[in-house]
Amino acid sequence: MKTVVSNLPTRAIISLGSNIEPREEYLAKAREKIAQFPETRIHAVSSVIETEPVDVRPEDQDRLFLNQVIVVMTSLDVDFFFDLLCAVEVALGRKRTGYHSPRTIDLDLIDFGGLIRTDENLILPHPRAKERAFVMEPLKELGIEFK
Repeated sequence: MKTVVSNLPTRAIISLGSNIEPREEYLAKAREKIAQFPETRIHAVSSVIETEPVDVRPEDQDRLFLNQVIVVMTSLDVDFFFDLLCAVEVALGRKRTGYHSPRTIDLDLIDFGGLIRTDENLILPHPRAKERAFVMEPLKELGIEFK
């Protein structure tokens, strides 16, 4: 992987979620790993909230999520940053076994400096963020207006 850095830091918003125990531990480990990204520092962390699952298989309706949002400042380029987020999911045991299946950790890049992008790997801003209370409530707590 190639690291591309900019002279100006970019604000990135990340939604974290887990519905496999130990949920709180997975969130904490994800935050720790993100804090270790090069050229990146955590700027703000929301409270952890427990939420009902959204758009999951019927057999997973009883698996409540723990969610939170973190804001980081980074000089990394979006592709490298996104690759690092995906690597954190893998390191924490994320298995992509089916559409919206249970997960140890889910890291969604919600916004990256206002970048607008649509390709097969990444859509920015996140297309469903505004519809999800588990993203919007923590953003509101942090005083961030997301349009």
